[in-house]
Amino acid sequence: MVILWAALGYLLGSIPFGVLITRAMNLGDLRQIGSGNIGATNVLRTGNKGAALATLLLDGGKGAAAVLIARAFEADGIAVQAAGVAAFFGHCFPVWLRFKGGKGVATFLGLMLALAWPIGLLCCATWAAAAYLSRISSVGALAASAGAPVWMLVTGRADLLVSGVLLAALVWWRHSANLARLRAGTEPKIGQK
Repeated sequence: MVILWAALGYLLGSIPFGVLITRAMNLGDLRQIGSGNIGATNVLRTGNKGAALATLLLDGGKGAAAVLIARAFEADGIAVQAAGVAAFFGHCFPVWLRFKGGKGVATFLGLMLALAWPIGLLCCATWAAAAYLSRISSVGALAASAGAPVWMLVTGRADLLVSGVLLAALVWWRHSANLARLRAGTEPKIGQK
């Protein structure tokens, strides 16, 4: 059952909403714009805030949906977590785009909200505070993901800790280029083209 829910979570997570939305709105091929990433931050570089917001909500929604659907049909907490983690993998490595996807921040936040909403809210608040103070989206993502295992311990949800650490490590790994730019002082600010 864990493998089944992970497979379903992966397929749900692999839906490339950023690409689909920018194509439907005639905004060009998202993979040829800005960073080439398929997430909301890069969609914002098209100049269309509505498309970026839709991408953010749908990418977060698919992470949440993977968790909620698995929870509705499966009592096992491991299977539910597997569905969420697999949705994250699906976003980062979508089969439809030759496994070249996004960095998974919205999907990460969505699945955290669905796994345990207090932790999800704390992660969202961490992202917002770090992004506001630094004016850099990737700083918010790195802070939110690093904070997830801490928030799990603080809120008494050690049962989610393995998933939290794994997801945080994956977010940091997917942001390796951002980390290099942060060290070099060349990481773009929010809204900068």
